[in-house]
Amino acid sequence: MTPALAASRRSFLQLAGTGLALSGLGMVPTSAAPARALPHAGGPVLLNFNECPYGPSPAAQAAARDIVASSGRYLFGLAGELRDLFAQQEGLGKEHVRLYPGSSEPLNRAAVLWTSPAAGLVVADPTFEALGDLAAARGATVAKVPLRADGAHDVQAMAAAAAKVDAGLLYLCNPNNPTGSITPAADITWLLAHKPAKTRVLVDEAYLQYSEQRSVIGQVMQRDDVIVLRTFSKLYGMAGLRLGVAAAHPDRLKELASLGDNPLPVTAMAAGLASLREPGLVAQRKADNALVRQNTVRWLGQRGFACVPSEANCFVVDVQRDGAAFSAAMAARGVVIGRSWPIWSQRVRVTVGTEAEMARFRETFEAVVSENG
Repeated sequence: MTPALAASRRSFLQLAGTGLALSGLGMVPTSAAPARALPHAGGPVLLNFNECPYGPSPAAQAAARDIVASSGRYLFGLAGELRDLFAQQEGLGKEHVRLYPGSSEPLNRAAVLWTSPAAGLVVADPTFEALGDLAAARGATVAKVPLRADGAHDVQAMAAAAAKVDAGLLYLCNPNNPTGSITPAADITWLLAHKPAKTRVLVDEAYLQYSEQRSVIGQVMQRDDVIVLRTFSKLYGMAGLRLGVAAAHPDRLKELASLGDNPLPVTAMAAGLASLREPGLVAQRKADNALVRQNTVRWLGQRGFACVPSEANCFVVDVQRDGAAFSAAMAARGVVIGRSWPIWSQRVRVTVGTEAEMARFRETFEAVVSENG
């Protein structure tokens, strides 16, 4: 390999995420989800993994198909092109952006780097559990702070918990998973001003594009203790293609990169570029999701089943009975919804599907409620 090619490859690897074997680093979360069958006509309605029912946009699908013939090459420049476009659209310096195969990988790396028996983790309860599971497996103390009644993170209690457990990391998912509830940017600003100085804050914005909230991603240009994650898995419909972004101070990105690198698939990068370049895509999918979600939540409320306020492609509903049993009864009728969380055993998460899928959900929900009194 010539020096020029070697330098090009090193530059690419600094941009791209990693395909390393997470199990070799002890980085496999204990709550890993089971494999999902491909949907097919007449098959079950799958409303369990917060996937986008529309898949990649037509432009993204075409871009992925068109680049397959060239995928025998690394296409080093594609990663830089994608990184630079994302940075430009978000008003960030390109040195503050790094690509990964989905946002789960930098999430897992954060647990490895910044939690330990001597450095705890603070999370909401309930929230996305992978980070907490991995930190706990590594011996870290995990402080779980219940959400407020409105579904927002209780940032004052989280700041206090961070001091108590000498936290190396505080995780804030906004909108939150499983609830879809939001924490206002002003609350996050308060948290950054009052948390312990040594505690890094990881803000997971996987569902932000579905919401009316403003991002806090600009904070990475001003602070070295904030990491913001984005993903193409949700609104962009690329869950199976795997593409995500970590935005942070260059020193934090260097720490994330210290666990190894590997090129990203060119199909994912091509689809990601096409998604970012497609005008109106975010606004249209956001509006479509909101309409279907609001109609379904209203329908549930009219029947006495309360939901936590949501601005994402999922919501949590109180089914007023054992959540696991209710989900099983729904699945037996061909509608697969999400699970409950230990703190809320009678509430279950539901992914927002198409209008046709949610009509099937409503029909099945009513049948299960009637059957079980």
